[in-house]
Amino acid sequence: MRILAIESSCDETAAAVSLDGRTILSNVVLSQADMHAVFGGVVPEIASRRHLEGIAGVVEEALRRAGLRPDDLDAVGVTYAPGLIGALLVGVNFAKAYALARDLPLIPVHHMRGHISVNYIAFPELRPPFCCLVVSGGHSLIVDVRDYTDMRILGTTRDDAAGEAFDKAARVLGLPYPGGLEIDRLAKTGDPHAYKLPRAHVDDAPLDFSFSGLKTAVRNTAHNAAQRGEPLDAPGLAASFCEAVADILVPRAVEGAKRCGRDTLCVAGGVAANSVLRARLERESAAAGLHLYLPPVSLCGDNGAMIACQAYYEYLAGVRAGASLNARATLPISASFAP
Repeated sequence: MRILAIESSCDETAAAVSLDGRTILSNVVLSQADMHAVFGGVVPEIASRRHLEGIAGVVEEALRRAGLRPDDLDAVGVTYAPGLIGALLVGVNFAKAYALARDLPLIPVHHMRGHISVNYIAFPELRPPFCCLVVSGGHSLIVDVRDYTDMRILGTTRDDAAGEAFDKAARVLGLPYPGGLEIDRLAKTGDPHAYKLPRAHVDDAPLDFSFSGLKTAVRNTAHNAAQRGEPLDAPGLAASFCEAVADILVPRAVEGAKRCGRDTLCVAGGVAANSVLRARLERESAAAGLHLYLPPVSLCGDNGAMIACQAYYEYLAGVRAGASLNARATLPISASFAP
């Protein structure tokens, strides 16, 4: 089954074609990072306009690279939630028109489910059930993946997502957007114990996260040094921040796998590209006797391949949408699609 998938939830216009879900025939991503860098973050209106300008060309290129014509397709998948509403609407409306014009089934896909599915692309042997740590710019979740379309949230963030904390900390350090990659580079030359930063705990929900205090501590550390006329050890602060994020995420992910009785832990989302987090996951998963699946860095960010893969399993589960499909800015990963 050949599925064309479209992803436009934030600042990447992406399209891909999959064969039976796990075989990716093409994967095209048009990034807007340079345009948003001057603002230090994504500007929703600009993102929406850039999607409008680029989406037709990206889809055409995805088909060209796959060696297919529109008539060769069997279905169209699209990210419909969650994300920036204006950006999502561009992809949803394009996909609806494309599917309607060619009389193809339209498959709505949850963005975070798509992130999880990159593990199926990277690891052909992987099958549910397993536990997955999902960490991106807007979401931080521990998910019990019971089946391809049956998921339960074990833990989530109470405030900021890990990726947002990375971007805000990078801005404090004077690093360009997107901040995650830049902090990772700077941290490689720093002492992870240079600064004492907080690790928040939620008493009534031990698997939940909180990053707002950590983000504030980074800002206060930099401001206090400036006010006192003291030099700031930027590599040390970056390394200490990465260490703190790993301290918050990794033990909870391992505990989540234990609590739901899984012997496999997967990771997904843009923050999964962080080298400190990857090293800690490998070390602590091995110590806990867990099989760890870490997708390649190239698949951690937003892309169309992840939507094409998950769309296949949503299709097998009977998920279909019509011309009334609308975008959703927020939606739990555990929610079933309701027309």
